[in-house]
Amino acid sequence: MKKTVYTLSVDNYTPEITELTFPLLARYAEKIGADFHIITDRKSPEMPPVYEKLQIFDIGKSNDWNIFIDADTLVHPEMLDYTAYLNMTTVLHQGADPASIRWKYDRHMTRDGRHIGSCNWFTIASALCIDLWAPLDISLEEALSNIFPVVDEINFGMDKSHLIDDYTLSRNIAKYGLKFTTGRDILNSINLEQRFLWHNYMLTTDEKIEGMKQTIIDWKI
Repeated sequence: MKKTVYTLSVDNYTPEITELTFPLLARYAEKIGADFHIITDRKSPEMPPVYEKLQIFDIGKSNDWNIFIDADTLVHPEMLDYTAYLNMTTVLHQGADPASIRWKYDRHMTRDGRHIGSCNWFTIASALCIDLWAPLDISLEEALSNIFPVVDEINFGMDKSHLIDDYTLSRNIAKYGLKFTTGRDILNSINLEQRFLWHNYMLTTDEKIEGMKQTIIDWKI
């Protein structure tokens, strides 16, 4: 099985964070027998930076499994290989939101009816489900008009463009009828605690670094 763990670091994304997270991401890739690939090039400069995660649609086609983890995520050295528990016909996020909280539905989401809101900071899909990362087939303007950040995101000052990857993957899950599960569900099914990941996207850089350093102390690594 060919696997690749991807992360995204464009426009010189916060080295103070990646120096904490990348060694753990690389170790996780080694542990599960995967390559480790940092996406650094801007292929769609007209789009928000987070949209570059969708490069996996092209560069991941030769893999059996594609695993994406945000660059500001800490991965515990003991984290399991989710692909050992995941059917190749099913895609995974660590968790999911009700889609109707954030998105205005189009015909794909309305027809699908499962209301799956992507949390694309931790994502796994096989070659059979590469369409999870398919590029938008609508304009950026139309996509942004369908995105409605929650109150906490608005108060944090988050622009709706930062959610374009979550929206695109939510829409692709609905559009292509992709089967879906979560890492939380897998851990619950095998009676493991939810203790393998640290990620909080609504913190300042300084707050993230402080939280990461404390988590590393707590994890005793």
